[in-house]
Amino acid sequence: MAIPNLQVALDQSSLSEALKTVRKVGEEVDIIEAGTILCLAEGMQAVKCLRALYPDKIVVADTKCADAGGTVAGNASDAGADWMTVICSATIPTMKKAAEQVSELQVELYGNWTYEDAEKWLEAGISQAVYHQSRDALLAGETWGEKDLTRVKKLVEMGFRVSVTGGLEKETLQLFAGVDVFTFIAGRSITESADPKAAAREMKEEMRRIFGDAK
Repeated sequence: MAIPNLQVALDQSSLSEALKTVRKVGEEVDIIEAGTILCLAEGMQAVKCLRALYPDKIVVADTKCADAGGTVAGNASDAGADWMTVICSATIPTMKKAAEQVSELQVELYGNWTYEDAEKWLEAGISQAVYHQSRDALLAGETWGEKDLTRVKKLVEMGFRVSVTGGLEKETLQLFAGVDVFTFIAGRSITESADPKAAAREMKEEMRRIFGDAK
């Protein structure tokens, strides 16, 4: 079992704030994400800037694309994104068109989806999934639990590389011990901490402790 990647999600509403933040943590993480809020506020300029700053990092455009997959993914790719996200309710043709334009496509799991849907994504050649606790659900008091672990394990067994996100703290990582998580995606627990660089390093150290022991 490999040690998971650490991805930082930049969900600021301004490019200047996102760049100020990423300069503190960009070298500490494996993957840099232009979050949905940032993409909506600043467009693909945000992706262009992240690519320019970190030419050797994986850059994700978290567009949560629902339609016009080829066009949206083409724009993201032209801006320098390696990967892009589509929402799980997008049609298979939308996903396939998007997948033609970027190195990898990630299906974002929100709301109602089924394992039958997941089989169709695999058949379409898409093998990355992002499992969420949504921001709004967390604010409403929901927490990570056994039902989430069961779903993540099932997706891994099906053949997906599964990233998990949503209110992740360093202390949350232990819940996933023994689960072959591909990437942990952290936002505010890193970006809004008093020392973002230290927070990212501590999270990486905790991942090595938990998953290094699992090898």
